[in-house]
Amino acid sequence: MAKAKPVSIEPSVRVIKKAKCPTLSSKSELYYCLGVDADDQLMMKIYSNSGGGFFSDEWVSVSKILEALESCDPDKPITSIALNGLFKGRSVNTPAFLTAALKAEGVLAAIDDKQRSHELGDVDAFLVQAKALQAGKPAPKAKAVTKAKAPPAKAKAATAKPKPAPKSKKKPA
Repeated sequence: MAKAKPVSIEPSVRVIKKAKCPTLSSKSELYYCLGVDADDQLMMKIYSNSGGGFFSDEWVSVSKILEALESCDPDKPITSIALNGLFKGRSVNTPAFLTAALKAEGVLAAIDDKQRSHELGDVDAFLVQAKALQAGKPAPKAKAVTKAKAPPAKAKAATAKPKPAPKSKKKPA
């Protein structure tokens, strides 16, 4: 009789968000999710790739991801290499795919429109949205960055024709 091999059981993770984003090369779409484990820790994983590249679909702690990113030299761009330690012995695509998902979530921001050079983005906004989802509430909308508008030109107002006074609907007596 053959011995049964031990089966590894994935820890229970409650999915709180599923999303998609382009890869860093924009050649395919990635599907990723955020979840919460039994200890209420925020987790993230890549679960599908339209391009067919291999990747690891294991859950990774967001705190470990942020730790890896924050340990990078602040004077140098962040690349997917910063996340290699999270996936030792796994597919080389996974750190780059995770980088793309982090970029989509606003945790990383592109530097000078370079595909593979990033800096830390608005980590606090990401965590606020994730905590809201974790609590079962809708995620707060991200604040849009708008450019300041110049005040209206006063010269136009001076040359504009005045509007006629509204006509009274009452009939004269």
